[in-house]
Amino acid sequence: MKLVCEDHDRTTIMALEGDFTTDSVDAFKRAVTERLSDAGHDFVLVAEQVSFIDSAGLESLLWLQDEAAQHLGQVRLVRPTENLSTILSITRLCHQFDVHQEITEAIRSLK
Repeated sequence: MKLVCEDHDRTTIMALEGDFTTDSVDAFKRAVTERLSDAGHDFVLVAEQVSFIDSAGLESLLWLQDEAAQHLGQVRLVRPTENLSTILSITRLCHQFDVHQEITEAIRSLK
C-alpha cells in the first residue's frame, strides 16, 4: 500500500492507495504513531484508492480510532471505495466510522 501523509497542525490527512493488508500494517502504524505525540490529533483517511482490505487492515483502522481517542482525537474516512464500503457493511463496522465525500467536509466535522 502507498501511504501519503500531509500534516496540518493537529490534523493529518492520510491518502491510502492499493491493498491495505498485513504487509502494510507496520508502515501504517508507524506513520500514525509518529503523529500522536500531541493531544487532540485528528486523522482524515482518504480511502478512494483502497483496492482491497483484509482483516489486518480493518483491525488497523479500529486501532487508529482507539489511539486517536486516547489522544483526544478523532478519525474520519473520505470517499471509501465501493469494495471498502461493502466490507465495512458486511463486518458491521460501517457505524464505527464517520464517512464523508469531501476532505474539507471531513475536516469541518472535526471542529
